[in-house]
Amino acid sequence: MPTRITAATLKRELHDGNEIALFDVREHGQYGEGHPFYAVPLPYSVLERDVGRLAPNRRVRVVVFDDGDSDGDGPAARAADRLEALGYTSVRTLDGGARAWQDAGFVLFKGVNVPSKAFGEWVEQVAQTPHIPAQTLAQWQQSDTPPTVLDGRPLSEYRAMNIPGASCCPNGELALRIDALVPDARTPVVINCAGRTRSIIGAQTLLHLGIPNPVYALENGTQGWLLADRPLERGQQRRYPADVQPRPERVAAARALAARAGVEWVDAGTVRRWLAEDDRTVYLCDVRTPEEFAARTLPGAQHAPGGQLQQATDQYIGVRHARVVLFDDDGIRAPVTASWLRQLGHEASVLEHGLDSGLALPDAPVPDPVALPVIDAQTLARRLAQGGVSVVDLRSSAAWLSAHIPGSVWSIRPRLAAALAQGGHAVTLVADDSRIAAWAVADLPDAQRYAFSVLDGGFAAWRASGGPEAAAPADALPPSARIDYLFFTHDRHAGNKAASREYLAWELGLLAQLDEPERNAFRPLARRPVAGA
Repeated sequence: MPTRITAATLKRELHDGNEIALFDVREHGQYGEGHPFYAVPLPYSVLERDVGRLAPNRRVRVVVFDDGDSDGDGPAARAADRLEALGYTSVRTLDGGARAWQDAGFVLFKGVNVPSKAFGEWVEQVAQTPHIPAQTLAQWQQSDTPPTVLDGRPLSEYRAMNIPGASCCPNGELALRIDALVPDARTPVVINCAGRTRSIIGAQTLLHLGIPNPVYALENGTQGWLLADRPLERGQQRRYPADVQPRPERVAAARALAARAGVEWVDAGTVRRWLAEDDRTVYLCDVRTPEEFAARTLPGAQHAPGGQLQQATDQYIGVRHARVVLFDDDGIRAPVTASWLRQLGHEASVLEHGLDSGLALPDAPVPDPVALPVIDAQTLARRLAQGGVSVVDLRSSAAWLSAHIPGSVWSIRPRLAAALAQGGHAVTLVADDSRIAAWAVADLPDAQRYAFSVLDGGFAAWRASGGPEAAAPADALPPSARIDYLFFTHDRHAGNKAASREYLAWELGLLAQLDEPERNAFRPLARRPVAGA
């Protein structure tokens, strides 16, 4: 049995200043329904794939937990065993899981990216970020001096829905590209996202940098626009200019902002010494665009676009109090992003000479499981016609509902044994990554009872072969079965006004749920002083 830790002890350790990783190994939907403030989602279904990136130093203190209702035989116990097998030397489980955390009087936070979103609300209060409602923006857009509206989300989110006339410029790109997007210093600038956080952080980025334009956050983003009964555009491609040259005054402003937030610059030799000492976790993050990262990066770096690193820090940094080293090739994006991470309470630094530093980190190896036999789509189709095989689909429940192989059932790693109890002895698994299927099978105590195979190329190969497809209504899987899906955050994007109101109320209520140590970990900068004031 893995070593256990009580909720009270864990609470103390989270604030003792030493490195610690708190991993919620339940699936995404379960995590989103309630977790401790500093819990990082690491679903057991993808544990081996993601843990090396989230916790690259295997000597770090790791605590894993589930809902606490499985009497020591749930995902947390299995995750602890797997982590120890992977070489992690200090692994414990939270005794009683999420239930015990709440029973001890500590808050379970609903939703995702909670620290970043709570921080956004705190920034708005401390920095007094100006904001305007949807109705005001609509009126301004019809005036003789319309504002420039910039959507601070990635292009994929922007394409889903955007404010009419807005252009896509993720928050991490604003400081570098603002002059090309808004050449007239008199033009008002309005930053929006889907809700509140990136609107606030994007607007405050420009204000902290001291650009002369009037800058505002769009109150409640695209959801506020929808709630004001205004139409949204969909499928748009307007985006920031790809090729810009960093202006010296913007470089200087970015460095000044970073210094104000306490950011330090480190050279490659310092980072190499940290790695050699092996007593701390080091993350190396490339904050540039996906296209730039794909073209060239530093070995061992993870792609962490600046805007998303601010918005969803727990998707990139799994260890509290770790060292985070950021780099770019322009001298603007890394300092600005580092300034936000410092305000969030992270030990963020900027790499001197960035992309040209020559730094290389060892990759976090992902251990390959024992591979399952592979079956191609044509062979699977013949076996299905003969009735000689069962198909279990391990993709997301949303993907299965949308399209799946007729006759297949949906399951997920923690519940695969139960799904197999309903099927035959020849089982083909469908997964986006064949390793996910192999890791799931490796868990089964009676795996030898079954003749497993995995569909070569997954469902994409089945579709490419012209195989038949089926879809299912949403109620084909009850909500209790869809442990990978968080209804709370998805329904608001489908035009559900009640869901949008609930979500916005959740964001606005986050600060009130924080206790003193959680709130004090944030260090937001006050409103930038006005020259001559």
